[in-house]
Amino acid sequence: MEEKRYYAAIVGTGRIGFTLGFDKKREQPASHTMALLNNKRISLIAAADTDEENLESWRKYVKKHHRKNEFTLVFPTSEELYENVTCLDIITVAVNEDHHLEECLKAIEYKPRLVILEKPVALNSDEAEIIRAKAVECGVPVMVNHERRFAKDYLSVVNLIKEIGEIQSVSGELDSGLRIYGEEFEKDGAYSLLHDGTHLVDIVQFLLDARLEKPIVTGVHKDEKGIVRNFSAHYQGVASSFGVIPEVTVKMSGRSKFFEFRIEILGTLGKIVIGNGIAEFYKREESKLYTGFYSLTKQKIKFPKKTGYFSGMIQNAVDFLDGKSELVSPLEDATADLKVLEEIKAGF
Repeated sequence: MEEKRYYAAIVGTGRIGFTLGFDKKREQPASHTMALLNNKRISLIAAADTDEENLESWRKYVKKHHRKNEFTLVFPTSEELYENVTCLDIITVAVNEDHHLEECLKAIEYKPRLVILEKPVALNSDEAEIIRAKAVECGVPVMVNHERRFAKDYLSVVNLIKEIGEIQSVSGELDSGLRIYGEEFEKDGAYSLLHDGTHLVDIVQFLLDARLEKPIVTGVHKDEKGIVRNFSAHYQGVASSFGVIPEVTVKMSGRSKFFEFRIEILGTLGKIVIGNGIAEFYKREESKLYTGFYSLTKQKIKFPKKTGYFSGMIQNAVDFLDGKSELVSPLEDATADLKVLEEIKAGF
């Protein structure tokens, strides 16, 4: 019996929507377009974008990679897309953050079987709540692309946590040269706390199955223009699936001359370090340096080289539509991430 085919469209054919799929250094697929095309259960048949050049490049690429009897339609606006295409099961919204509210509401009102929304949900939690209310009203589920939730290397950490004893502390760190926050950037979301920080707080909360609340914000550094460049947010007594964690720290640097994303989980019997290009597991073993002491020794363990972070997200969408799985990254969790970021901002 032939499996059901799901018809999809994408709104936004820029970087995350399309062109990151050509980055030779990234694990592919690295864009919504390529991930949708790579899934045999999905037919990507339409796109909308106000950028005519992007849209034409997308049309040519998708047409070239389509299966037999599939068609490719392009539109300058999402309104025209929805007026002319009536068979969509999946709509992916991959526009800039300042257009998430508008475009996600339009997608939901079309009433597809699923909306896939690029992170963050919106510019703030108030807008996210508007999206949530509309999704409930229309009965349309929304998945948010917090990609690390689908990455096999991060998922393997959940099982490893059980081997490092009681968790003593967790530290999530993001270092880059981008501005972390400035009030004047609220209107378009062009600041790292929202754009990158949402990934950091989301994966920390996901791995620990915890909610970060009431941060103590320290180490705030502002440049001569008053833009935040460094901070640390400390959470004490965090309840998680692994028991109460004495301290969880989320910190970001916007003055570094490099990019790093990493999480360190320290237990009573070992340590796990996971991040961009990092996957390390340490366990307590008898010390080779001191008699009667124990040290942490790096273990030989195979973390997945191919993490499937984007393809895993799309497969979860298919499994959800098949009735085989819940959404791994639901709208509710992504909205909670925004509230964490807003509590941090209050400490600036």
